[in-house]
Amino acid sequence: MKVQGLNSSSRKTQELIKRTFAELMNEKKSLNKITVTELVKRADITRGTFYTHYDDIYDVANDYQLETIELLISEENVLYNKDDIINYFNDIIVCLKKNEQIYKMLLSSTESITFLEKLNKMASRKILYALENSISEKDYLELDVYFFMDGVMAELIKYFKNQSDYTLDELNINFKKWFEKIFN
Repeated sequence: MKVQGLNSSSRKTQELIKRTFAELMNEKKSLNKITVTELVKRADITRGTFYTHYDDIYDVANDYQLETIELLISEENVLYNKDDIINYFNDIIVCLKKNEQIYKMLLSSTESITFLEKLNKMASRKILYALENSISEKDYLELDVYFFMDGVMAELIKYFKNQSDYTLDELNINFKKWFEKIFN
C-alpha cells in the first residue's frame, strides 16, 4: 500500500479499489487473471488514482493479508496464558471469516504462501510466549508449538482450497481440543 496517513477520501478510494478487486476475484477465481485496466474501468477511477494507492494487483491482495496480520498482532492481542490463547483462536477465525471468499481465492493461488508463513510465524511466537509464561513443563515447548501451528495451518489451507469437510467453526473447536491435549 503506497499512500501513508490516509485522509477520508483516500480511505474511501482504497475501499472502492479493494471492493472492486473482491468482485473481480469472485468472478475470475484467480489473482493472475485480474488486470489493473479492468479494475480501474470497473471502479470508474483513473489508472493514476489506482497507482497512487497500489503498485499492482498483487499489492491489493497483500493489503487484505496485511489487514489480517495487523489485527492479529495488535497490542490488544497480547497473550499471557492458555485462556488467552483459546480466545486468540476465536479472533483468528473471526478475522478469516470476515473476508472468507477473498481468502479462499487468494489462498488457492501460490502467491498466498508468504501470507500463510507470516501468519504461522506470528501466531506461533505469540503462543510460545504465552506458554513460556504459563506452564511449568518447557522441554520441547518450541517444537510442540511449531508442530501444533503447522497442523493448524495445514488444516486452514485445506479449508481455503475447498479440500476440507469442516467449517471454520468446526476447525476452531478442534484446534482448541488439540491445543488442550498437547499443552495440558
